[in-house]
Amino acid sequence: MESLTTAQQELYDWLVRYIRDNRHSPSIRQMMTAMKLKSPAPIQSRLEHLRNKGYIDWTEGKARTIRILQESQGVPIFGAIAAGAMVEAFTDTVEHFDPTTLPFKRGDFALKVSGDSMIEALIDSGDIVIMRKVMEPSRIRNGTIVAARVESTTTLKYYHLEKDTVVLKPANPNYEPMRYPAEDVHIDGRLVAVWRSQDLES
Repeated sequence: MESLTTAQQELYDWLVRYIRDNRHSPSIRQMMTAMKLKSPAPIQSRLEHLRNKGYIDWTEGKARTIRILQESQGVPIFGAIAAGAMVEAFTDTVEHFDPTTLPFKRGDFALKVSGDSMIEALIDSGDIVIMRKVMEPSRIRNGTIVAARVESTTTLKYYHLEKDTVVLKPANPNYEPMRYPAEDVHIDGRLVAVWRSQDLES
């Protein structure tokens, strides 16, 4: 199936959860509220794209008839994250990760690690890291492993705040810490679990 943009994936994931929980589809207004939009036009555009790409369908002329055609299971993998130098930040969801024994929460997402800068934290290239969105970045504790984004690049590192500077520290002596003004660093999520690459291949 054709991949989704970030905005389309956000709406699709929300629709899947809403319809699963409520056994009926939501109204346009409910979708606007969930996506924090003030106009129905973006919602209608995203819905059209989702239908054209084969993810949903509905009955023309009837409200609340949206049906999920292709429901992916598990946590969405948003792409790769560098465990080394910075790489381009993840954009579209490309696949899903479904180890059913892990205690996921809504909004959790997965990233595939590229690089070995977190090797001493037992995170190696090819592993899957499960991240949880951070609602209050100011409450992140120093030493937390985070997915940190600076402009359009992202990396997996230990987070340390030193006055007005964020230091992203590796778990490998071959890499130097990265220092950025705190206002330039966005935390996309904190680490909650690691799935080893060899487990995925077995």
